[in-house]
Amino acid sequence: MQTKLGNFVIGQWVEGDGDGAILTSAVNGDPLATITSAGLDFGDILSHARTVGGANLRKYTFHERSEMLKALAKYLLEHKQELYSLSTQTGATRGDSWVDIEGGISTMFVFSSKGRREMPNDHVYLDGPPEPLSKNGTFVGQHIFTPKLGAAIHINAFNFPCWGMLEKLAPALLAGVPAIVKPASSTAYLTELMVRRIIASGILPDGALQLICGSVGDLFEHLDCQDTIAFTGSKSTAELLQQHPRVISKSVAFTAETDSLNASILGPDAVPGTPEFDLYIKEVTREMTSKAGQKCTAIRRIIVPSAITEAVVEALSKALGEVRVGNPASKDVDMGALASQSQRDEVRDRVRELSGEADIVYGGDDDFDLVDADVKKGAFFMPTLLHCERPLSSTSVHSVEAFGPVSTVLPYASLDEAIELSLLGGGSLVSSVMTNDNDVARELVLGTAAYHGRLIVINRHCAAESTGHGSPLAHLVHGGPGRAGGGEELGGVRGVLHYMQRSAIQGSPETLTAIGHRWIRGADQNELDVHPFRKTFEQLAIGDTLVTDSREVTLEDILHFADFTGDNFYAHTDEEAAAKNPFFDGRVAHGYLIVAFAAGLFVDPDFGPVLANYGIDDLRFAKPVNYGDTLKVRLACKQKTLRAGSGYGEVRWDCEVTNQDGDAVAQYDVLTLVATNEHWASVN
Repeated sequence: MQTKLGNFVIGQWVEGDGDGAILTSAVNGDPLATITSAGLDFGDILSHARTVGGANLRKYTFHERSEMLKALAKYLLEHKQELYSLSTQTGATRGDSWVDIEGGISTMFVFSSKGRREMPNDHVYLDGPPEPLSKNGTFVGQHIFTPKLGAAIHINAFNFPCWGMLEKLAPALLAGVPAIVKPASSTAYLTELMVRRIIASGILPDGALQLICGSVGDLFEHLDCQDTIAFTGSKSTAELLQQHPRVISKSVAFTAETDSLNASILGPDAVPGTPEFDLYIKEVTREMTSKAGQKCTAIRRIIVPSAITEAVVEALSKALGEVRVGNPASKDVDMGALASQSQRDEVRDRVRELSGEADIVYGGDDDFDLVDADVKKGAFFMPTLLHCERPLSSTSVHSVEAFGPVSTVLPYASLDEAIELSLLGGGSLVSSVMTNDNDVARELVLGTAAYHGRLIVINRHCAAESTGHGSPLAHLVHGGPGRAGGGEELGGVRGVLHYMQRSAIQGSPETLTAIGHRWIRGADQNELDVHPFRKTFEQLAIGDTLVTDSREVTLEDILHFADFTGDNFYAHTDEEAAAKNPFFDGRVAHGYLIVAFAAGLFVDPDFGPVLANYGIDDLRFAKPVNYGDTLKVRLACKQKTLRAGSGYGEVRWDCEVTNQDGDAVAQYDVLTLVATNEHWASVN
């Protein structure tokens, strides 16, 4: 049934004025919905995001926003079947839809986990260690990230109506920045359904998410320096938007992911009969036909050794001939339709351009057999393989992207030539190398990395667990230079920081400790009447400090430690040899003996709120310790991170070990898990 898509703006669902454009099924051409955003007040929409959505999100810590993402991901999984059902109309098979729907939901889970594990349970993110700026340490600097006070404008492509939205939305919400989502019209009906479920969940605060189905109208006229644009689509459209007077005058942050003539290089060792050759044929076939080739990461250029070009063409043609094309709802179908008939016509035109410099060696027919579908009604296109005999003198194979199941074989005579062909693409999102020769892999990666946002090297050892050439992962950056847009998305916490402002804060250690909630050396220390290990998580305060008694390090201690651990390195056991070392003037204590003695000095042994020691960070040995030296420890509560609902929090302690002269001999962070008041009361 044909319906009008809704716009979710200023806290309510509204329809645009007029009839709107008709959206049709990619499978049979039937009308599905109409789409329009006419009549919306885009200035008010942007204002609502900033004043309501941003203010609401910033009330929460990174961990609390992470929990929102987790809850939302779980909720969407419970409603995935209706999303799968509608996704078929976009031309997607069950496997294609899994990548789009559950792949997008998985991205939310990853950012939720990253936020809880790698970011503080706080409102400010510290970027690196403090910077000493003065001789006596009374003036220091610290880089911090805080949420921008604007909105994230997400303009998405048609090929991944769910993943494309969620991979942008998750880091923006985690950063504390509200999003205004504008999906591509042809598949906006699937995005709209997912947004309806998100809003119905009630998990996000008011104003955190708005949806525009149709044109963005005069939205760009209202942008300012606190807003962020994340765009996915054609390079020509990206350039047009980047040149908008408001974007330029207000220095609006703009991240673009655009056209990408991704390449995959087959190493000279990967000849027919090797596992790598078979893996290459399988990977190229999958990348050409997954999502009907409508992936910004799909393999467009197949770069292979000249000596085996014929074998590659033959093997790929055979593999493509086994791909069953048709109704994506059918279990007997491997590849569905393109997103629309206009998109099919676009791909057909691009193949004509390519065929001016390359020969079609498989496919290219307008009339071909389909499974449970009519080629005249749907947006189907036959997998098509081309071969360019002289790729170095060709231009179209390195500049024309047929955004469908189309790729071109490009032969090379040497690794230098393979690298040159790869770079002729002008910058891509991803490139892959298939080789079992690590020297070849290194040469190709170092020769091509500057032109590609991501590189994947596949061989017989990692293929079974590899996510494949065309799979962007939330953990790693997704973007690329040049033709690919020059932007980055995803990449774990890096993706979150796109929506935040980095500021250099300067002041006294006490002031910066108060701002960042992380103790800085030189800041006030709280003298304690009780050992800090006797305090619960809530009772501990940043700056709580213990200064221990002293302990002498004897020669017997050093020799016993060497014998007990088996660490008989000469610097600890041979006086004459140790004296030859330019860093020592005789036998010295083991570094780990210093750490062990330090623990013996600061640890309170009785059962208490400290539940466990789970590691040491940034350990450095600043000065040798000779036998006869005495050690003392200063242990300060540096940072606290509550793990909500777990019964404990993480406490980071700044540990400094000094000798009898007051010189630092070791510095490091001790990490402990400390019980909350509630948990401690329950076990006592």
